[in-house]
Amino acid sequence: MQTGEIYYNNTIHNIEFPSPEEEVLPSVRWGAIDAFPSPAYWAYQVKAKQLRGGFVHHRLGATFREEICACLLGGYGIPASIGLAAFEHLKREGLFENNTPNLKEIVDMLSSPLKMQNRYVRYRFAKQKARYIHAALMKLDHEEPIEHNGKNLRNWLLEIPGIGFKTASWIARNWLGADDVAILDIHIYRAGVIGGYLTPTKTMSKDYLCLEDQFITFSRALGVRTSELDAVMWQEMMTSPITVHKMINNSDHLSDLFKK
Repeated sequence: MQTGEIYYNNTIHNIEFPSPEEEVLPSVRWGAIDAFPSPAYWAYQVKAKQLRGGFVHHRLGATFREEICACLLGGYGIPASIGLAAFEHLKREGLFENNTPNLKEIVDMLSSPLKMQNRYVRYRFAKQKARYIHAALMKLDHEEPIEHNGKNLRNWLLEIPGIGFKTASWIARNWLGADDVAILDIHIYRAGVIGGYLTPTKTMSKDYLCLEDQFITFSRALGVRTSELDAVMWQEMMTSPITVHKMINNSDHLSDLFKK
């Protein structure tokens, strides 16, 4: 057994975890709670954030229409700050207030320079993302989303052009707080492969659902919510690129794997 101390509100809270040598999954040891990125480390980080009230909700938008558009504007190749700036710009332009604008109007909105602090930037994929947003809003004009659980909502979202497993899972997680889906990207994938609970021969492009099942199984074995583990892991991996790359470069196996 190992004990993690969490200092909050002038009080030390002790949380017990299995010993480093115990297995959280077959052939996967818990490791030490201070050994990034061991399973115990992730469990500790989630528990600490829970205790401090760090998990309130994941939603980016006030309505489902807004949530779909906010997530569509983020993703690969788009810094989070620019995606959010574009989303706020579309809200100010009235995209969600009345009837769905035509495609050209959305393209024009998204092509306008975005003010970010003391500078202006342009959204990189204005025409492409405008098409996706228009298609999503048109679908919502004629259909009610299926919101029974995360996977049902994701399947409904996958019918929209431009929305794949990752974006659909992101929307479902944000809107429903769903724990039956996972948002898998390179950060989560690297953490899972390094930790030994995601199969390195699987790829997100071809084996998303298999890797997702492995991630959900891992989160349950840790005793934490998938949605919370996903959020903590993504943030930590994204903000620790030097440490992650050192770990990869110091292992011939990992170095060869991530070069592919």
